[in-house]
Amino acid sequence: MTGESAEQRLDRLERRVRELADLLEIQQLLAAYGPLVDAGDATAVAELWSPDGSYLVEGWAMHGRAELAAMVNSAAHQSLITAGSAHFLGPARIRVDGDEAEAVCESLLIRHRDRGWVVARASANHFRLARGDGRWQITARSTRALDGDPAGRELLGRAAGPAG
Repeated sequence: MTGESAEQRLDRLERRVRELADLLEIQQLLAAYGPLVDAGDATAVAELWSPDGSYLVEGWAMHGRAELAAMVNSAAHQSLITAGSAHFLGPARIRVDGDEAEAVCESLLIRHRDRGWVVARASANHFRLARGDGRWQITARSTRALDGDPAGRELLGRAAGPAG
C-alpha cells in the first residue's frame, strides 16, 4: 500500500495522463512541420504557430502567421519543394511546465539533385510553445546551422536536464 487514498491516486494518475497527452500533442505538432512545409501548405504551416509567433532562421526573422505563410509561398521555397525536398525534424526533447513548454531537436533539409539526394543543411532547433485556444502552438522557434558555429551547439545544449 502506498498510503495514498483512492482520490490521491486518481489525482496523480490524471496529472500523469495530462502530462503524457501534452508530450504527445507537442510531438505531433512538431512532426507536422516537415510534411506540411514540403507540401507547400502555407496556411497549415502558419497555424502551427500562435498568431504572434516568431521563427528565426539563419538571419531571417518571421513574425506572425502572415509572414510564415509568405515564406512557404515564396518563390525560393516553392522552387525548393518543386525540385524535391524533405524537411525532417528529429525526435524532440520536450519540457512541459503548465501551459508552456520548450523543445529542442535537430533537423535536416534533404534536397533532390541530379546525382540523387543530398543533405543540404543540418540544424539545431529550439521551440517555445504555449497552450492557447485549446491546443499547443509554437510561440517562438530558433534554428541555427550545425556548421561548427557555437550558436548551434548552444541551442542543442538546452536539451540537457529532465524531460516531460
